[in-house]
Amino acid sequence: MNRKGCVSASLSLCAVVTCSALCPGAVHPAQQAAGQPARQAAGQPARTWTIGMSQCNRGEPWRVQMDKDVENAAKAHPELKVIFKDASNDTLKQRAHVEELVAQKVDLIIISPKEAAPLTEPVAKAMDAGIPVIVLDRALLGDKFTCFIGADNKKIGKAAGAWIARTLGGKGKVVELKGLMTSIPAHDRNSGFRDGIKGSQIEVVFEADMKWLEPDARKEMESALSRFDHIDLVYGHNDPGAHGAYLAAKAAGREKQIKFVGIDALPHEGVMYVKQGILDATFQYPTGGAEAIDTALNIFKGETVPKHVTLGSRLFTKENADKGGEPIE
Repeated sequence: MNRKGCVSASLSLCAVVTCSALCPGAVHPAQQAAGQPARQAAGQPARTWTIGMSQCNRGEPWRVQMDKDVENAAKAHPELKVIFKDASNDTLKQRAHVEELVAQKVDLIIISPKEAAPLTEPVAKAMDAGIPVIVLDRALLGDKFTCFIGADNKKIGKAAGAWIARTLGGKGKVVELKGLMTSIPAHDRNSGFRDGIKGSQIEVVFEADMKWLEPDARKEMESALSRFDHIDLVYGHNDPGAHGAYLAAKAAGREKQIKFVGIDALPHEGVMYVKQGILDATFQYPTGGAEAIDTALNIFKGETVPKHVTLGSRLFTKENADKGGEPIE
């Protein structure tokens, strides 16, 4: 975990402000926790906290896993209730969801935004309303949020580029299938990759925005295959993208001539594809779901939390997948 700064002491009062809005006469969470046993003994219910989880879409297996990780981590704490919202890849819908959660006066919001700019304003308004906000995976503009949790996409992209350059012996023709290019992770996975292949003779002969979706990646790869007789490798910004490219190549009878690299490394998806020989490599991108719940609990306790939490990543290949991969530097 890389802590790049802490929330100011005043921010730790956010949970108190929210609680006060819900419960007149409420006290600081730490004082409340100290008095909880006496109230329970008197037959009064313990304090519960409501978290609103705004997911940009559940059309990607990785995002389904993020929601599961949040849900499973919260289940260990009976005082937590999580309301899940699925924006179905619709930015306006996600903005409305955030506004709904603010109107419901939830105690905290966790958001994984579809796009940075359009979601920055509603998150800022939630903060103005005294509701702490934890941002997962995709960053917003500015710094009006409580905590950002995510891996370093640029570092992962650069590691992927360096691995690709080594694997191809410093030269080759590559297809890059990008995630949604209005999202910061896609930009970082692209720029990091270009840094990783810098100085080599790797040529990106085809690039397209497949919006993180496997069917779109398959269609884009079909276009690439129709245009280029020789392709050495496909770099997909996520594992569904790389897998979609593989399916297109297999349908064309060319999958054995091409290597496939993705990002995410879910055990039942990317890592499984590597073990099956479908992908040659995948780089882990942790969901941060469990870490978000841990951070939320610390906020509810009135503790200071880091402004940024950077999660680590691992490289999985057929040689190391059974051993849990290896950390990237």
